[in-house]
Amino acid sequence: MPTPSTGPSTGGNSGGGLPGRARGGYTTASDLDTVLAIHRHAFGEEDEAHLTRDLLGDPSAAPRLSLLAVIDDRAVGHILFTAAPLAGAEPPVSARLLAPLAVEPDAQGRGVGQALIDEGLGRLARDGVDLVFVLGHPGYYPRRGFVPAGRLGFEAPYPIPEKDAGAWMVRALRDGVIGTVAGRVCCADALDRPEYWRE
Repeated sequence: MPTPSTGPSTGGNSGGGLPGRARGGYTTASDLDTVLAIHRHAFGEEDEAHLTRDLLGDPSAAPRLSLLAVIDDRAVGHILFTAAPLAGAEPPVSARLLAPLAVEPDAQGRGVGQALIDEGLGRLARDGVDLVFVLGHPGYYPRRGFVPAGRLGFEAPYPIPEKDAGAWMVRALRDGVIGTVAGRVCCADALDRPEYWRE
């Protein structure tokens, strides 16, 4: 199986979740069309591509982490983490929101998405980020260490229906954070719409 790697190339293996020829580095403006195409293909519609474009251009989403997975010189996956301030947290913590994540349909089921998550979490941990939140499938993200966030005192930017409470999750990147802070997660302006918070 070909090994996914991050791009564009800016250095050696970063030690994150992408094995093999992990080249390191963030996506750049020149990758935008490729990134948006991945989201269109993965979701079969324009909504996720439009959200990704908006988040990449939204000053309130910074600091961002945007990574591309490449197999045999072909971009097959993309992940984006954006700023997620925690209102009312004392002491203050550094947090990010994982959204969106997309993998080309013919590359799904090959570990690309999980590798992108691991790579992103590793980079964020090295940058000193404490918590990462996601609204996603409760059968998928717990494999990467995410746990339900609501019962730990972390409110989503918009209320999550009780039936979907398990889809609002958090992953601690530093010991001793969960259980010592709580509050409402704030999101970038581009994500600050109730329709984005329905799982």
